[in-house]
Amino acid sequence: MKLNGLNYLILLFVLFLSYACQSANDEQGDETWTDLFNGKDLDGWRPVMGEANFEIKDGEIIGIAKSNTPNTFLITEKEYSDFILELELKIEDLSSNSGVMVRGQFDQEARDGNGLVYGYQIEADPTERAWSGGLYDEARRGWLYPLDLNPEAKSAFKMNDWNHYRIECIGNEIKSWINGKEVAYVVDEMDYKGHIGLQVHSINNPEDEGNKTYFRKVRIKTENLEPTPFKNDIFVVSTALNNLTDFEKEKGWKLLFNGENSDGWIGAYKDDFPEKGWHIKEGILMVEAADGGESTNFGDIVTKEKYSAFDLAFDFKFTEGANSGVKYFVTLEEKNTGSAIGLEYQILDDKNHPDAKMGIDGNRTLASLYDLKTASKQARFVKGPGEWNKGRIVVHPDNKVEHYLNGVKVLEYERGSEDFRKLVAGSKYKIWENFGEAEEGHILLQDHGDEVHFKNIKIKTLK
Repeated sequence: MKLNGLNYLILLFVLFLSYACQSANDEQGDETWTDLFNGKDLDGWRPVMGEANFEIKDGEIIGIAKSNTPNTFLITEKEYSDFILELELKIEDLSSNSGVMVRGQFDQEARDGNGLVYGYQIEADPTERAWSGGLYDEARRGWLYPLDLNPEAKSAFKMNDWNHYRIECIGNEIKSWINGKEVAYVVDEMDYKGHIGLQVHSINNPEDEGNKTYFRKVRIKTENLEPTPFKNDIFVVSTALNNLTDFEKEKGWKLLFNGENSDGWIGAYKDDFPEKGWHIKEGILMVEAADGGESTNFGDIVTKEKYSAFDLAFDFKFTEGANSGVKYFVTLEEKNTGSAIGLEYQILDDKNHPDAKMGIDGNRTLASLYDLKTASKQARFVKGPGEWNKGRIVVHPDNKVEHYLNGVKVLEYERGSEDFRKLVAGSKYKIWENFGEAEEGHILLQDHGDEVHFKNIKIKTLK
């Protein structure tokens, strides 16, 4: 049969539709998917912890809030390790915070035999904060992936509408999507197996009793798993020691500390790495305690390379009463005594070091731009002495700078702006011409005479 141009195009269109329909049918009929909810009853599930009620109607699980009771979870009887989970979730009231437990843990004996659910939870947050899809470590470490780390994803969740959740737990990686939008990417090794759980959050206001959270189309895939690669440049939160994912490497991230030696670092104003005071052991970079003096003992260390626009992430742990800092745009041109000059992300035990009460309005406290701008932070996002904190400094090509603490943005400013120069004029840095406005500089870790630990130092150049 001879086809003219129009018939040929029609044939191609029909073949395309046939292929698309077949692909959709293959996905829907894929035998490796298992329905976790049969649409009729709660077979395979059980409610634990709180006393919120669950009803089944029109193929939906309806969680009904109840006052004066803790969070209620509907968890699977079965535990799962590696899987891809999909479901739809709907929230109709701002009081109905919810979430999906993945690899969730349940201790029946906790809370005097009333049980405790804890572990990974992908959030459903209807409030203005809009952290839906972020990863919260329920009843354990708190937020691992707040959506300050991926603000573009805050618009993914739709109030009063069904939201499609996709969650991949494969190996030590957990990734989430809402309505097709990439949200969170976490690398963590705390749990490799656990329950799937649906949350009805506790409520403080009795008037909110009876508000409903809806779940449907809950299904799981545990075989023939192929991780879905993220396309966008998503920040990765990792608790793995001094390691980068393939995704991070593809996006341009590099380790500044390899966990084995001092490659890439030297002493400030020196030709070599300090012979004493700085130690590398079991993947941790540590400066030992001395007399609390500023760079009067072992000295600061700086990167051999200089950086202009960048995204810098680092984990740090301080001892009680400790003082230190991470400086950037350090030029080493001042040749001053004491610590080298640069913009500083303050590391401080706010409760036990007097510097927290000095300066202006707390601008010398933890995560602040030292002596210039105060970090706005909540106590729940601060880890104290002996605990690891996650710091992050982002310097954009347009000179906007952001400080983060444990995934939450705590301040921002613009280098070289009128407001910035006013801050400098009222600070200890006013004696330095054009302070903080260099085109490029070293990254510095400060020796302030106190024991402080660092790990997972990584950087990405921004263009």
